[in-house]
Amino acid sequence: QVQLVESGGGLVQLGGSLRLSCAASGNIFSIGAMHWHRQAPGKERELVARIADDGSTNYADSVKGRFTISRDNAKNTVYLEMITLKPEDTAAYYCSAEVYEDPSNWNPTNYWGQGTQVTVSS
Repeated sequence: QVQLVESGGGLVQLGGSLRLSCAASGNIFSIGAMHWHRQAPGKERELVARIADDGSTNYADSVKGRFTISRDNAKNTVYLEMITLKPEDTAAYYCSAEVYEDPSNWNPTNYWGQGTQVTVSS
């Protein structure tokens, strides 16, 4: 089994910044793509950012230029640096990771964290 634990959420004022972390632990051989998602009250969960195992990244249009995803493979951790935060960024933020648990099995399992709340006040 693999566990993902997010941290770094909180309450921040308009224009502020936060850095989220998500650490994976457990039966990990390697990790492929890692993602950050968010879900605001009454809305569907959306993909915010993705980082592949080669370090290439993709972002939702709504966060381009403000959010930066990065990873530390030695620590099995993914980060989301968020600046110039807006009230519409208020949501529960979740990380997910494609985890390879067995070197003989090239089908990864997608694991999710429990989420961390980000609230941006105006």
